[in-house]
Amino acid sequence: MTIGVILAAFALAPRSAAGGFVHPTRPTVAARPGAAVLVQLSVPGGGLSPELRAAHARLVSPALNVWRVEAAQAKRVVAALRAEGLLARAEPDRRLVPFTHLSSGDPLLPQEWWIHDVGDDQTEPPPPGVPVTVIDTGLDLSHPEFQSRPNTTALNPQTVVSMDDFHGTAVSSVVGAPANGIGLVGIYPQAALQEWDFDEGSLSELLAGLDAASKRARGVVNVSSGFFGYDALLEQAIDRALHRGTIVVAAVGNDRESGSRSFVPASLPHVLTVGATNQSDRVAFFSNRSAALDLAAPGVDIPVAVPTFYDPSGYATFDGTSFSAPLVAGAAAWVWTVRSQLDPTQLEDVMRNSARDVGRKGWDADTGFGILSIPAALAEKVPPKDPQEPNDNVNLVRPHAVTASGTRLSTPARVRARLDTTEDPDDVYRVWVPTHARIAAGTRSSANVSLALWGPKTRSVYERGRALRRDLVAYSQHPGNRPEIVSGRNGTRRGAFYFVDAFLGKRVAGGGYSLKVSVSRR
Repeated sequence: MTIGVILAAFALAPRSAAGGFVHPTRPTVAARPGAAVLVQLSVPGGGLSPELRAAHARLVSPALNVWRVEAAQAKRVVAALRAEGLLARAEPDRRLVPFTHLSSGDPLLPQEWWIHDVGDDQTEPPPPGVPVTVIDTGLDLSHPEFQSRPNTTALNPQTVVSMDDFHGTAVSSVVGAPANGIGLVGIYPQAALQEWDFDEGSLSELLAGLDAASKRARGVVNVSSGFFGYDALLEQAIDRALHRGTIVVAAVGNDRESGSRSFVPASLPHVLTVGATNQSDRVAFFSNRSAALDLAAPGVDIPVAVPTFYDPSGYATFDGTSFSAPLVAGAAAWVWTVRSQLDPTQLEDVMRNSARDVGRKGWDADTGFGILSIPAALAEKVPPKDPQEPNDNVNLVRPHAVTASGTRLSTPARVRARLDTTEDPDDVYRVWVPTHARIAAGTRSSANVSLALWGPKTRSVYERGRALRRDLVAYSQHPGNRPEIVSGRNGTRRGAFYFVDAFLGKRVAGGGYSLKVSVSRR
């Protein structure tokens, strides 16, 4: 006899009454095969029952006298208790259906296929915490999803008037559309959502937005657009934001069919770069291949909110890495709110390291380290700290660059850090060397990390020609993983800052290293 048959036998038969009235029976609870059973005893002291002791039953509610019996023992125990007249009730031990943000009844919820794909239905998001700033074409604050949404802050006036202004509302809805019973639900519905309208989409507006977002507090910034090529000012703005405690998430671009041309900020160091995948967990046909790609997220058939002048319904469905990036941005803020001990570079590593690998094993230029996984990111082990980031070049450690005072390495020093060819290509340390003193530095690594020592006049570790000959004091570049050692002496009449530069050898993707630096007068 199955557990289901046993449980059905415990139901009381309905009684007939005058007029043919029959009281309706309560719905029966079906037991899944192999389910444990909860038994309620009809008399106190049932814990002394030899059947319960023999089955190693667990008392789960003393007040109700309810015990949990494992499935293998359930048939025997239930039959014995019933025969002894001790059984009041028996039913399967079921799992709760959680009342999550996904049970709101928002009508477009069934179309949001990405929810299951990234594990958004496996855990409940936290209350508002680390903010997400969307730098885009502006948010339609009159939209039903946002007009009464709490924790929504406009950092500048939001001008949403033309057909070109739909993008910011769409991106913002992917991050934080609330569970309000209408439309759709974002990945982090309770998120502290901040908006910066860059209106005409100029570099100056983007720089201003990064400054406005990063000076408030630690946070996550989403940029679902970009510029062709490279831009030094934008790189500096992102470095400054990182130093303040803000990470930038950027869409890699939809240029695959035109050769996957490079965009910034997506291709810049310290940016969490996101590509798009489809319902089959394959790279979307439009998503750029990129050496800077960190991870991917769904970007095909994504329901979004749009201004009603764009579509009278207030909703549309779009493709694009523009909508993959805010999934990662919202998830990153969620993870950071829960795991507040992480610093910005640790958070970025957690998001990369926890991605669900798809396609070719390991990292690839189509999907990075894999597809966003919220449950895995919440459980991923804490990576080592990467000290003094961002410190990719001399200008980032000198005064009045990222910080007013700059950063310096006090000696003697022992540092453990890591490098990555696209995200963190160089580590530069600023070291004070008194007059006539000697500086020595050495690295050990299994990943072939090279070492250089630069003089006080150095402007960049990428100098060439006359500047290189003037400023490079020493370098060490052995093949393989041999230790690297450099040294030099300050022969001038005054003390000065020198720069120790750790960088990756040729054709090395990344790796950790240990660094020792000492200064002596010998």
